[in-house]
Amino acid sequence: MTEPEAPLPSVREQPALEPAVPAAAAVRPGLISAVDRARGRLAALALPLAGAGVDQARRQRRSVIDQIDDYLLPRLRADGAPLLVVVGGSTGAGKSTLVNSLLGAPLTTPGVLRPTTRSPVLVFHPADAPWFAPERILPGLQRVHTRTVSPGAGAVPAPDRDGTRTEDVRSLRLAPFPAMPPGLALLDAPDIDSVETANRELAGQLLAAADLWLFVTTAARYADAVPWELLGDAARRHAQIALVIDRVDPGSELAVVGDLRRMMDAHDLGPAPLFSVPESALDDQGLLPERAVAEIAGWLSDLGGDAGARDQVALATRDGVIGDLAGSLRQLASAADEQYASAERLLQIVDSAYDDARAKVVEATADGAMLRGEVLARWQDFVGASAFIRSIDRGVGRVRDGLRSFLRGGEPSARPVELAIAHGLEAVMIDALESARERVRSAWRSDPAGSGLLVDASATAGVTGVSTAELRSTVAEQIRGWQADVLEIVSEQGAAKRGLARGLSFGVNGLGVALMLVVFASTGGLTGVEVGIAGGTALAAQKLLEAVFGDDAVRRLAKEAAERLNARLQAVLDADAAIARTAVAALGLTAVAGDELRQAADALEAADADERAGRRAQLPAEGVQRPGPVLRGAGLRGQPELEAPVSTEVVVAEEDERPGFWRRLFGGGR
Repeated sequence: MTEPEAPLPSVREQPALEPAVPAAAAVRPGLISAVDRARGRLAALALPLAGAGVDQARRQRRSVIDQIDDYLLPRLRADGAPLLVVVGGSTGAGKSTLVNSLLGAPLTTPGVLRPTTRSPVLVFHPADAPWFAPERILPGLQRVHTRTVSPGAGAVPAPDRDGTRTEDVRSLRLAPFPAMPPGLALLDAPDIDSVETANRELAGQLLAAADLWLFVTTAARYADAVPWELLGDAARRHAQIALVIDRVDPGSELAVVGDLRRMMDAHDLGPAPLFSVPESALDDQGLLPERAVAEIAGWLSDLGGDAGARDQVALATRDGVIGDLAGSLRQLASAADEQYASAERLLQIVDSAYDDARAKVVEATADGAMLRGEVLARWQDFVGASAFIRSIDRGVGRVRDGLRSFLRGGEPSARPVELAIAHGLEAVMIDALESARERVRSAWRSDPAGSGLLVDASATAGVTGVSTAELRSTVAEQIRGWQADVLEIVSEQGAAKRGLARGLSFGVNGLGVALMLVVFASTGGLTGVEVGIAGGTALAAQKLLEAVFGDDAVRRLAKEAAERLNARLQAVLDADAAIARTAVAALGLTAVAGDELRQAADALEAADADERAGRRAQLPAEGVQRPGPVLRGAGLRGQPELEAPVSTEVVVAEEDERPGFWRRLFGGGR
């Protein structure tokens, strides 16, 4: 901060008095720890899935974290921090003009263009500058320092020497001003209904960081819906609020103020202070006449000069924020439960689709359907089925002779049969997988939670992220692996049959395809003449194997081959389903997230109750005298220097009676 441009009014130290109600000094570590824990749970909370109320929950989570960072933790950790009064309101309500008029100097930048307040301006006494370091209040906003301005100088503060753009909406322009009462800071915020989203969001963030709202509206716009939504929400969490109605035409004050007071009562804001500013011409510096803002200036000067009153406002707002935080944690816990339920619903869709695909594959490989068409034709070509079956009819004992004769005469290739079986299995698997994928895509597409997880189907296979070509390659690889397994089984079994060594050397592939057909051997699903043809073919394959290995060995070999087939096909199904399941698992949703938020809320309420009990225990039973100002200065525009304590009224714990503005400010009987 640079040196002042003009001599400053004298400011001398006064003895500090103990506050009537201990504020940050009375904060127990358990309360700060509970807030830190709640903040950690909120930071870890994932709300990635769309659904009813999710957008609102995301905004709530973000705003609660901002309020913890911007206001609650700094307020809990800072003993004696200045009271932050945020001046907010609708577009064109005259907030900046009001602030400048209260200060008697144009520190903010009102104008005809909207929005006018792009970068919020924080005005405070120079002695309070350390409180507004970046790590304290509003730590997420970049600080832009401006030169100290003396009252009446009429100069707009210049940018800091670092050349930072003061109109940057995410910066906070610091304006030290000696006429501000020490212990009090005014923050001129952007419009709550700005056409710029960033301005609206920042306005809400600043209002949530306030110890006290000074809410400005006009005689023409005080019934607008947007301000009352914010004010109603603030009233529900017992935020401390004062209202200013600006530009009131002469003669209409009673009617306008009366109607506004009626609306305040309807929104549970009846106890809040209400100030009326008449329509007035501005002077050459763009300031309202002193008489127009005298009541507000006096009220703020009294508040700034009364450490006990400041503590009361800070505590009342802080208590309301903590209570609201506990409620928000429980609301967001319900949102976390709904997110987990949505994730489970998506996983159930995947499981159901792929379970059906698995059943479809099992049925197709066990009901004889694989013995149709190309497989049947290639097998008949390979064994000459009609002559071979006739040899079987003459007796099993003669099969060995027929087999040896068949092999000696020149073994035809079993490769066409293997390829036909592979193609048939591939078709079954691809059909089952595509059906499962489409079921998942269709179900997720119709579910708000799932629609956001789908990938463009024109580039990939939808939710799985694997193309059909890649899928075919994977399936073909597994089928080739299974056929190799079958040949390995036949070779291992045949090695124990010394008498068939010569025949096996020629017929391992032939015996292998025979075993593959036995795996598919059933007449289920076949119709008409296919029953006889396919069933006979399977019988021929089985008789061939029995002649070579024996009855018991064939049953064992067929079972082992079937198990290996099911394992390989199951692996393909599981891998495809796992891609969709991983997309859900990657969201990080857990069943315990909601419970952890509720536990954090319970811990926060317990720590808050303990802190309040400790605070009450520090108050004398008969009450204490409210202190006077810690520093003496010029005061706001038109206010005399503070010569003595502003008030000596008694503050009694729990049931004090505060007349006038104080009673309205602290919420009456609330």
